[in-house]
Amino acid sequence: MPIITFSHQKGGVGKSTLAFNVAKKIYESASVCIVDYDKQGSLSQVSDMVYFHILENVLPEELPELNYDFVLVDTPPYLATNLTKIFEVSDIIVVPIRAGILDLFAIKGTIDLITEAKKQDNALIVFNLIKHNTTITQDIVNEMKSFNIKIAETKIQDLVSFTRSILVDTLDSKAQDHIDNLTEEILNMII
Repeated sequence: MPIITFSHQKGGVGKSTLAFNVAKKIYESASVCIVDYDKQGSLSQVSDMVYFHILENVLPEELPELNYDFVLVDTPPYLATNLTKIFEVSDIIVVPIRAGILDLFAIKGTIDLITEAKKQDNALIVFNLIKHNTTITQDIVNEMKSFNIKIAETKIQDLVSFTRSILVDTLDSKAQDHIDNLTEEILNMII
C-alpha cells in the first residue's frame, strides 16, 4: 500500500486541494483514504461530503497499517515535529510550490526534512497555482534544480475549477487533465 504525502512548510500552496483531487482520481480504480494532519482540518471538515475516507489522529507509525490500496497524507503548513517520521514511511512526497520568490525561500526547510529522512529520490516538486504565460515559473524551476529533487512535468494552473472542486464533484476538462497527468506521474514513481 503506497503512502503519498503532500507537504510544504508554507501555507497557501494548495496541498489540501491537490491531495483531495489526486485522491478522487485514484478512487476511480482503488480504495483510498486521506489522513489529515493539518490542525486546521480543512479536509476533515468535508469528510461527510466525499465518498472516500478522511481520517485524523493517526500516528505516523500507523500509516502503513491502514487498510487501503492508497493512503494520501495532508500535512500542516509548518514544520511539525512528526514530519520526518511521516516522510520515513512515505513512498512518495509531493511538494507543491507556487512560482514565487518567497515560496522558493520557504521550500528549503521542507527539502531539509526530506533529506534528513533520506527520501530525496522519492520526492516530487509540483508547480501549483501557476499563472499561465508568465516567465516567473521558468525562473523558479531553474532555481529549484539546485535542490536535486525531481520536478513534475505537470504544472497545475491557477484555475477556478480547483477552488470549487471540494464542494462540487467535478473539474472542468482542463483542470481534470492536470490532475490526470499529475496522478500518472505520481503513480509512475511508485511502479
